[in-house]
Amino acid sequence: MSLQPCGSNDAALSAGACGSAEGGTLVEPSSGPQGVSLGSIFASFLRLGLTAFGGPAMVAYIRDMAVRKRRWLSEETFKGGVALCQSIPGATAMQTAAYVGLRARGPLGALAAFVGFGLPAFVLMVALSAAYARTYDIGPVVSAFRGLQVIVVALIANAALAFGRSSVRNWRDVVLAAGAAVFLALHGAPVIGIAVAAALGMVLYRGSEAVAHSSASTANGASRSPRFAGALALIAAVGLGMLFFADHRLFDLSALMIKVDLFAFGGGFASVPLMLHEVVDVRHWITSKTFVDGIALGQVTPGPIVITATFIGYQVAGMAGAIIATVSIFSPSFLMVLVTVPYFDRLQRSVVFRRALRGVLVSFVGLLLAVTVAFARETSWAVPSAILAVSSFAALRMGVDIVWVVSVGALVSIFIL
Repeated sequence: MSLQPCGSNDAALSAGACGSAEGGTLVEPSSGPQGVSLGSIFASFLRLGLTAFGGPAMVAYIRDMAVRKRRWLSEETFKGGVALCQSIPGATAMQTAAYVGLRARGPLGALAAFVGFGLPAFVLMVALSAAYARTYDIGPVVSAFRGLQVIVVALIANAALAFGRSSVRNWRDVVLAAGAAVFLALHGAPVIGIAVAAALGMVLYRGSEAVAHSSASTANGASRSPRFAGALALIAAVGLGMLFFADHRLFDLSALMIKVDLFAFGGGFASVPLMLHEVVDVRHWITSKTFVDGIALGQVTPGPIVITATFIGYQVAGMAGAIIATVSIFSPSFLMVLVTVPYFDRLQRSVVFRRALRGVLVSFVGLLLAVTVAFARETSWAVPSAILAVSSFAALRMGVDIVWVVSVGALVSIFIL
């Protein structure tokens, strides 16, 4: 079945029923093309992962690849997955990658997408961690990192605009997105913001559904994902038990990162305060300055900010610590996607639930706006950096590949910043 983009019809919920602008004809979501290879999924997300700057902003780029270019999912199905990933703890962009892989090729597709998307961030963070003490104050490196910080602002701003144009359709959406942005900008807890957005969605979108229509589908093995998750959880438990007897410090590192991820409601940024408290104040593994340096590297390397766990693991126990910390910080996120998707599909048959889902989805636009402002405030601005930011944003709006925007921008930064 060919895909049709959602129109601007206010009667259609972008996270629920999606109709054409003329007649309100419902468009069935794609359950993913049959025969999508695991190699294709892995390679596509590996390429995205090479430029996965901006954390949740990458969701818009995942959508562009999976919905518009590859046509693995419909717009409707993708948006439902974004709302799900925003509602459970973990790094939203990583979980969205797993969701797309799950829809396209079942549990193994989810694993291929998840690993492919996160691998570049892990490799680069390990390299930066190893070179941290020797290169962080070298002039060209400092300039390149300053440029990347500016480009990150442009990436997030572009993602906020792209996601907002497809999700914000009427005054209700504007009110909800703006409210979420203000709440998060005032340092409100993301989990509270999500809960409030869901509750408001049930009220604001009452009567706005064209029809009660379920887009749920457990095709391509999604219904088998809880069993697959159970097998992986068993393997992880055995590995954790072996660590307990082999190296108690590595066991403590792994258990800590699992705990951090389980409480990271609202995305990776929610994990930072807990990680800081446990690593610096409780265990005294590293100093607060070193932790802040790790956070900075996490912001300017591709991937979610929780990739800082790789940096911490390397500082604590070298390469073994980096691997264990990385696997531990991402495993709960991945398993939660596998476990929740089939039940989420069934819940989408409820009109009330889909209203709440729309509220959560629109609040994600507010999150991107708040993150854009927060990153812009933390960046050192001058005329050259402002020109670089505007140029990067313009290039992204004109459709220039993000790979070129990031690589050329970083190179230019060495000479102008």
